[in-house]
This record gives sequence, structure tokens and C-alpha cells, in this order.
Amino acid sequence: MTVLLPPRHGLTLPDATAEGWASRRIPLSPPHLTGRELTFLAAVLDSGWVAPAGPAIQDFEAAVGGATGFPHVLATASGTAALHLAYRVLDIAPGDEVWAPGFTFVATIAPAVQMGAVPRFLDVDPGSWTLDPDLLRRELRAAARRGRLPRAVVAVDIYGQAADLDAIVAACDRWGVPVVSDSAEGLGATLRGRPAGRGARIATYSFNGNKIVTAGGGGALASDDPVLVARARHLASQAKDHAPHYQHSTTGHAYGMSSILAAVGLAQVAVLADRVAARRAVFARYVAGLADLPGIGFMPEADWGRATRWLSAIRIDPTRFGADREAVRLALEAIGAESRPVWKPLPDQPVFRDAPSAGGAVARTLFDEGLCLPSGTGMTAAEQDRVIAAIRGACRG
Repeated sequence: MTVLLPPRHGLTLPDATAEGWASRRIPLSPPHLTGRELTFLAAVLDSGWVAPAGPAIQDFEAAVGGATGFPHVLATASGTAALHLAYRVLDIAPGDEVWAPGFTFVATIAPAVQMGAVPRFLDVDPGSWTLDPDLLRRELRAAARRGRLPRAVVAVDIYGQAADLDAIVAACDRWGVPVVSDSAEGLGATLRGRPAGRGARIATYSFNGNKIVTAGGGGALASDDPVLVARARHLASQAKDHAPHYQHSTTGHAYGMSSILAAVGLAQVAVLADRVAARRAVFARYVAGLADLPGIGFMPEADWGRATRWLSAIRIDPTRFGADREAVRLALEAIGAESRPVWKPLPDQPVFRDAPSAGGAVARTLFDEGLCLPSGTGMTAAEQDRVIAAIRGACRG
């Protein structure tokens, strides 16, 4: 099959000189193609299956199942769509409480809030940056005394580190509260030898363009429970009842992944282990190049698992380093390197100013000091050296 690519109208490419390439922008976490995406795309286009149906979808779901250890997987239009479906199949209703760590992206809780749920945010553990199980246990006991347990608890994998699902699920099981694992950032990480997300009632994943492997978009919902995944699949295809005509007993969504995205995802999931190794190598080079600087710390790796280091995150103590996180970010911006502060705590977001929360000091300190550095697996050693040099140049300690 001949694949015709459009002309590069309006694109400005770096000069093909040593100086031009040396000065090109270094993105935070860009897609890294394998070279096999066109092969899978050509097969899909030849087959005619370009809608959210067909063999590529089934193959992608099987590949995600192999990578995550879940026997039942639904490919979705996005990670947020997968979370929305998770909340729906758990029958979240208006007024229900859904608990989540405050140190996460808004998509973790937004679908539940849009369904009428009340969010409650819990602080994270400084040794992992993920939901603090001790705080969760205390808050569950207090909620039981009030007679208002949450309808669900969401554990979140952060920057490639799996949350401690064993402790979180054990705390929730005592009270019969289901656990959802938002593993959008956790694909490829492990928790006591098993893939991130395993142990939760439902896990969701993202294949957005900045993730460790990408389909250019899309997500997945996974579970050990075939009934839950079947319900999610029904809702994801507009909740059409089994009938020769269009009939609906409830409303659903157009949340299925297209075969085009599945084709790209198939090429990407196949190299997950390589991408994890490469991201960990990027992190190790940052440690080697920056660890001697005063006031620089690195996101810890929890002793219960192996992180992917999807994003390399550092902490900057301004009193010792001589400059704060924002000064370092601007220094990197000046050389064309993209960096980004770690998650601003959700309780401090204007939209959640009235939401209840427990703790929060750890998340706020992380936000004040934390910075995600360029972490792409396609980044060259010379580019990473530019980043390291800029950070060292910003040090006034």
C-alpha cells in the first residue's frame, strides 16, 4: 500500500546544521515512534476498519491486557473516558463522596464531580508522592463514625510510580469501599512484582501523546471482573440495547477507541519494556549530573515497586540552592527546554476551593519545590547535557 503524506505547509524545521540542531527545543515528554506505526496503520486502512470496531481494537485490548495483567480490557477514546466509565459502572450517584489524593491531575476526579459526586482530597506520602495509606485509614474510620463512607476511593500512580494498592485496598476492604486505580501515569511500573493497577477493582490507563507509550490519544479500562467491563463496553457504545432497531434503556457515550489509534498503540505497547529502561536511564543521568548540587532532591522510588520514571521530577530547596523552582524553570525555558511544575494540589484549585480535604502539607511543599524535567526517550545525551548545564548554571547556593 502506498501511503501519501501531506506536504509540510507552514512548518519551520531546525537548521540542518550542528548549531541548528543543538538549539532546537527540548520537549517535556514528546511521542517517540517505533518505526512500525505505518505498518499497523496500513493494515487498518487496507481492512477498512477505521471506526471504533474491528480486529485492531481487539488486538490492542489483548496487548494492553498482556502489559497490565488484566484479563478484561476495554479500549477507550481517552483516559478520562475510561475514568468516567469506571465511575458509572460503580454507580456513583449525586451526593456520593469520592476520595482521591489531592496531588494529581484534575481528570482523576472531574468525571465524578460532573456526575454530581462530592470530592474529598487526601494528602500524599512524602516517600512515594502517592496516596498516604495511614491517612486514608484514619479518614475511613472517622467517616464510618459519621455514617458517611465514600462511594469509591481513587489511588493514583504518579510520574511512573505505582501507588501502594495493597495497603490502600486493605484499608478500603474493611469498609466495603471499592478502589479505582488511576494508572494513567503508571503503565509499565510494578507493585511488588505485578503491573501497576493490579489489585484495584478497576484500573484505567492513558495513551495520550505525552505518555510513556502513546496511541496519539486514547485510554483503557481494565478489571478482573468481566461484568464490570461488559457494562462499561455497553455504555461506551451509546448503550444500545440488543434489538434490530435503536433502543436505549439508559444513556451512554461515544467512548470507543478508533482502529486508527489502536494501530498506533499496537506498535507502541510492543516496546513498553524498552521505553521504561530508557526513561530510567534518563533519570539516572539526571542524578549523576545534579546530585552534588546543594538543595537538589529527586522523586523517591517506593520500596514496594519499580517506577518507570515516566517524568524525571526533582525538588529544589531555594534556601540551599540559591534559586527557587520557578527560576530554574525560566532558566530552562531560556535554552528552549520545556519543564513543568509538579501537580498543583487540587484543594488549592479555584474549582475545588470548597471541597473537603485531609492534610495537604506534603502536596503543597511538593508543588512549591517540585519540577518535572525533559524526560523523552528520544532526547539525546547532548540535549540532556544542555538541561543539566542550565540547572547547574542557575544554582547560587
